[in-house]
Amino acid sequence: MSDVDITTITDPRGGRAHLVHTDHVNWVILQDDSGVTLIDGGYPKQVDAVLASIREVGADPEQIRAALVTHAHVDHIGGLGVLAERYGFAVFMDPTEVPHGRREILQQATPLDIAKISYRPRVLRWLSGVIRLGVLDTTGIPSSEAFAASGPLDLPGRPVPVAIPGHTDGHSGYLVADGRVLVSGDALITAHGISPVAGPQCLHHAFQHDLARNRESLLALRDLEADTIFPGHGPVHHGSMADAVDTALSR
Repeated sequence: MSDVDITTITDPRGGRAHLVHTDHVNWVILQDDSGVTLIDGGYPKQVDAVLASIREVGADPEQIRAALVTHAHVDHIGGLGVLAERYGFAVFMDPTEVPHGRREILQQATPLDIAKISYRPRVLRWLSGVIRLGVLDTTGIPSSEAFAASGPLDLPGRPVPVAIPGHTDGHSGYLVADGRVLVSGDALITAHGISPVAGPQCLHHAFQHDLARNRESLLALRDLEADTIFPGHGPVHHGSMADAVDTALSR
């Protein structure tokens, strides 16, 4: 696959967590003997890329037992509705995020929000790419469900939800690979098309539903023992969570 990088972390039980990093957004594939869990699903026009990445790691789409959502923005659920209907799996998210996933509410940057920062050359270049991927699509997933338990979910990879509200009210991260990896969604990223810096950072405030709450949530991540971040945007990051959070909040 062109313009796609896959980073794989193996846990002690032999399960594998794969970060699929593309130019505009990432998703994660969890794989073990019981099947596949997909975390997020890219933009609406990236369905074929998601399928190709699943096959690239040696799995089949028919093995997907469920999808998890970090948050219900178009670049993270765009491909999931089609895939869930095609392959018959459920889509789970934090209970607070379910109305957002179903589009009973919408906590997403509006065209006006983007227009206010469109004078920046990086924003125009970013827009030219994501418009082709379906960024203006407001379709939700009517079948969105809440994950039902705290602690490890009974899904391939045994992901553990971690509440990280702020970017959206029900934004969730997931600890995977036996706790070594935090799937951080958009609460904590490492690059973005409109950002001039690389490394741990927060998304521009134009994309944040509640910037102050997102920053508060990040502080709660400092004590996690994870040493790897699979972000919603940008490449994989290795290092302590405390250092990553401090770097992000200092920018």
